[in-house]
Amino acid sequence: MPNYSDKPIIIFDMDGTLLDLAYDDFIWNHLLPIRYAETHHCSLEHSKQTLSEFYQEHNHTLNWYSSRFWTDKVGVDVLAMQIEHKQRVALRSGCLELLAYLKNNGYPLWLATNADAAGLKFKLKKTNIDSYFDVIVSSETLGHAKEFQPFWEKLQHHHPFDVNNCYFIDDTEKVLNGAKAFGIENLYSIAQPSSANAPRSTCNYPMLDALIDLIPILESAEEQKKYA
Repeated sequence: MPNYSDKPIIIFDMDGTLLDLAYDDFIWNHLLPIRYAETHHCSLEHSKQTLSEFYQEHNHTLNWYSSRFWTDKVGVDVLAMQIEHKQRVALRSGCLELLAYLKNNGYPLWLATNADAAGLKFKLKKTNIDSYFDVIVSSETLGHAKEFQPFWEKLQHHHPFDVNNCYFIDDTEKVLNGAKAFGIENLYSIAQPSSANAPRSTCNYPMLDALIDLIPILESAEEQKKYA
């Protein structure tokens, strides 16, 4: 829907931005290698090597984010595996505080995620953050990953927005590159997407150390707009 608010639209990624990426790290880099080794009666070392090759082959494609694809590819029901460990799904620190602030101050909130529709559904049910958002989009429903221009073109077609009056926050640099190529200028990354890993030291985009660091950025932009 068009944005009739004078406030900029704030578009959030989900995993690694609003949610702690430690959950996904556990599922894909720890648990799946174990389940694959058990299913295919191979060593854990062989399992990790095989999955690493699969990951490299399909990284940044829609397949990469598809539970159905990986279930067929590896012979393990990866959606069931994720739901089995749903208690590990966690909001990043400051997530609810930030979303509540933005909602209470009239910012239109969008969620644009590469998570497939099934993964998105169960994570939203677990976290209950869907009520904050005016628009929620999975790349699976648009047929293109966020890394590539057709995603943004289709998002614009279905939900018109002004690229000059929005902010996009995502933990993946290639996704931010895609948004930049589409014309979005207000782009921010995340310093520590996963609590299980150390914060990043460098990025080609300004990084938020904490999610609530976005609040003074927006307040400053509002002040500048008043006196422009």
